[in-house]
Amino acid sequence: MKTRFMLLAALLVYALAAGAQTERRIYTRAEQESIQKKSETKEERAQRRAQEKRLAALQDSIRAAEAYAALERLDFVLEANRLSFKWGGTAYVTSTTNFISLSDDQATVQIAPFYGGGPNGVGGITLDGRASNIRLKTDKKGNVTFTMSVFGTGISATIEISLPKNGYMASATVSSNIYSGRITLYGDLLPTEESSVFKGRAF
Repeated sequence: MKTRFMLLAALLVYALAAGAQTERRIYTRAEQESIQKKSETKEERAQRRAQEKRLAALQDSIRAAEAYAALERLDFVLEANRLSFKWGGTAYVTSTTNFISLSDDQATVQIAPFYGGGPNGVGGITLDGRASNIRLKTDKKGNVTFTMSVFGTGISATIEISLPKNGYMASATVSSNIYSGRITLYGDLLPTEESSVFKGRAF
């Protein structure tokens, strides 16, 4: 009898607990960060911003060192987000389809200012060639100039890459050795393994 009574009491407690409604607010990560920032004192906010700036500066320094090392290894990609033409005019482009790459002596120049189509299928042209006469120069201010000649089917050009001191955002001017054409690409210089470009059909 006592056992039956205890069992009934336990079932009653469970039923009451199951019937009770509970609700609590769950915050997203963005909401948590917003709440944290609102609760910060002026001094804490200043410390957090200073720490964020130091972290950003450190990350930029690492990227700059990686860019320079990639030039030295002849294993890099310049992902361009802007093009500048000899006779004036600028075009903002997609960095995954506009680039200059080098792997040892194998160079690729891909210019694709349009979306789809073109000889390469991705909005422009893709030219492969062999790099030679490669030179790396650092001036007294620490700015870097990388030059190479590239020859292949459809391309005979000199490419000059300018990398500012402690920087990873570079410019590359492609000057034709056959006619007076010239185009400059602006973007981030990355080690090949960190790049995510898409190569179209080459000539």
